[in-house]
Amino acid sequence: MAKTAVLIGATGLVGNELLHKLLSSEHYSKVVTLSRRDLAISHVKLVNHVIDFDKLTQYSELIKGDVFFSCLGTTLKQAGSVAEQRKVDFDYQFIAAQLAANNNIPHYCLVSSSGANAHSRSAYLKMKGALEVQVKQLNFSKCSIFQPSLLLGERKQFRAAEKIGSYIFPVITMLPFLKRYKPITGKQVAQKMHTVSIEQQAALSYYVLDELFKYS
Repeated sequence: MAKTAVLIGATGLVGNELLHKLLSSEHYSKVVTLSRRDLAISHVKLVNHVIDFDKLTQYSELIKGDVFFSCLGTTLKQAGSVAEQRKVDFDYQFIAAQLAANNNIPHYCLVSSSGANAHSRSAYLKMKGALEVQVKQLNFSKCSIFQPSLLLGERKQFRAAEKIGSYIFPVITMLPFLKRYKPITGKQVAQKMHTVSIEQQAALSYYVLDELFKYS
């Protein structure tokens, strides 16, 4: 039976690729997105709700389906401060995950980061790791955590550091001990997420770059 997907972060690199994958998938009959602005796409399967993420709990009734995909993310530069970045990369995502769990969505899929660690000295990796710890405690039947490294692809906002990294990382990550940090495209991550949302049987699975992603 075709599933209903609920997606946050549909305007981001991975989220946008995932949205198109879900809309073209025979496994999904409906895709519900929650975004801060209208999406530049229309489709018979798509139901988009423009919301205020600072008032997420008011939209609980919209977060119902079979799989919840959390693809939100921002940069320190875009957010303006660590506190504002944490609102997007931890607070919004955890509140949304709680609502999804409370509404009995059985499967939760999170885009995290390679190196995520709740005890990291990096504020970014620390908030990513803390989110992983918290969502694993929610009552999802299945939880999938994806930990890609540098993400490649066309973004709406130019990110100089990522552009430079896209040239440097493929070279230095030829070293075996750095393979897990090899860049991967947003499309590859989205394709993996779609497959996992259909095929995963385990209650908890991590999808780490060097073990589970294939490169063309």
